[in-house]
Amino acid sequence: MTKPTKGTEAPGNGNGISRRELAMVPVALGAVASTTASAQPAFAVEDASLSDLQQALAEGRVSSSALTRAYLARIEAYDRNGPVLNSVRVTNPDALSIAAGLDGVKPSAQRPLAGLPILVKDNIATGDRQPTTAGSLALEGAHARDDAPVVKKLREAGAVILGKANLTEFANILAVGMPSGYSSIAGQVRNPYSPTLMDHHAPVVLPGGSSAGSAVTVAAGLCAAAIGTETSGSLLSPATQNGLVTVKPTVGLISRSGIIPISHSQDTAGPMTRTVRDSAILLNVLAARDPDDPATHLLQRPEDYAAGLDKDGLKGARIGVPSDPDDPLNDPFYGPLSPRAKEVMTRAIQVLEDLGATIVRAAIPAIGWIGGPGTTMPVLNRNPFSPAKGTAGPASVVFLYELKRDLNLYLRDWATRTQMKTMADVIAFNTENADKALRYGQDLFLAAEQTRGDLSELEYRSARAMDLMAAKDRGMDAYMNQHQLDAVVFPGASGSGIAAKPGYPSVQVPAGFISGVGKTDTPDYPLGLTFAGRAWSEATLLRFAYAYEQATLARRPPPDLPAL
Repeated sequence: MTKPTKGTEAPGNGNGISRRELAMVPVALGAVASTTASAQPAFAVEDASLSDLQQALAEGRVSSSALTRAYLARIEAYDRNGPVLNSVRVTNPDALSIAAGLDGVKPSAQRPLAGLPILVKDNIATGDRQPTTAGSLALEGAHARDDAPVVKKLREAGAVILGKANLTEFANILAVGMPSGYSSIAGQVRNPYSPTLMDHHAPVVLPGGSSAGSAVTVAAGLCAAAIGTETSGSLLSPATQNGLVTVKPTVGLISRSGIIPISHSQDTAGPMTRTVRDSAILLNVLAARDPDDPATHLLQRPEDYAAGLDKDGLKGARIGVPSDPDDPLNDPFYGPLSPRAKEVMTRAIQVLEDLGATIVRAAIPAIGWIGGPGTTMPVLNRNPFSPAKGTAGPASVVFLYELKRDLNLYLRDWATRTQMKTMADVIAFNTENADKALRYGQDLFLAAEQTRGDLSELEYRSARAMDLMAAKDRGMDAYMNQHQLDAVVFPGASGSGIAAKPGYPSVQVPAGFISGVGKTDTPDYPLGLTFAGRAWSEATLLRFAYAYEQATLARRPPPDLPAL
């Protein structure tokens, strides 16, 4: 396989860090922390938490430059070479100079991320020399007029923006059946737990998506943490596939401005980390009002998300498990699990009970699973790799109608140095360059382009109302009210839709390992446990996830990606 070269060219051309600079990376970080570092132990960067890194920086055991070089070396060794994870679309050509300016600056209450290298998903605008492409060849040279507020918050907190993570193109709203982690501009992201097991066109063990690159970079130890985005499952799916902690926040907790959109009703950014505490640290930085994002004007948050983390945090909690043994046909969440996955979830639920939670086993009424009448529309599937090619499959009405309006606004207000001014321009470019741009087609874009683009249609307003009636009023709200629940737990990303449609939060934590996809044997890969709740309940969900995490310590890093 020809290895990718994006992100390895010399600084100054907008593509990344040079190989000559990487040659200067020390073998052990302890050797560059200070003039007396020869007496200090080497620092294990590949699996260090944000908390570990903050402490090491504060104590002078490492510098920001050393951390940045170490992560760049791991990107070169494992993302560009070795297993070729292909998770980093581009490295920031200014990362080393930014890090040098932060050497000696210790993390503090005002700048908690000082010196920490963070990757952001390539649908989040950065107003620097890095393009913002959403993984699309049509936006290959596109830049952003400014940093998105999410990126501004990271920089203000002292973070080094290390680069942009690969993703499922346009956050998986381009084509029916596109495999998670594929983009026309950068190719296929691989799962670090099973990077070499491929079928004819995609990994057997998918990296999850659409925030595939963001998740893989954290799992593989290529950065301190990463930022992804979700509309419905795009944080939770890659988190479960890569053994990570993530927070899919309440819509409006984190600004949506400057993020290439799907649906303003459901879009949000969120952290991807190796520990619950790390996600709380990032949430402290990112959760803020934005004058340009009306959803954030209703924001509710504690002063410090980490303050409530408690090993005994599950005592007295009422946790819903939407799987009733007396109603097995009404179980879309736990019912389809493989035998090994059921074992993982059985153990996880037992741990919750052992930690003092009251477990309520009750099915969610089928009418509240995810969406009501008129919430989907048929889209013709032209994907050449799909077994359902030539048939019509269901797609979200809300997503397709909001996509055209929201993407056109982004291209108008944020995109620069590109000829793409509308969704129609992207479709035309893709059609003209189909051999490179349309491996899986663009059926969802074609369907979205047929809408008016102003959300005036009755069918759109009806679909949004029905989504809320089913997933919120008759779904999460009714379920939690009836059983007086503090949270609901789901296996992996299976409950992402019912929480995402009303804009409710979810927090996922590693739970264990499974193997196999269908009838195909695979190496072990992770499965997560997701806590979901009502709007602005992130602090509660983090407390529950922390107690579970500390009791189980279920996460283990991918094999065969050792320290350099």
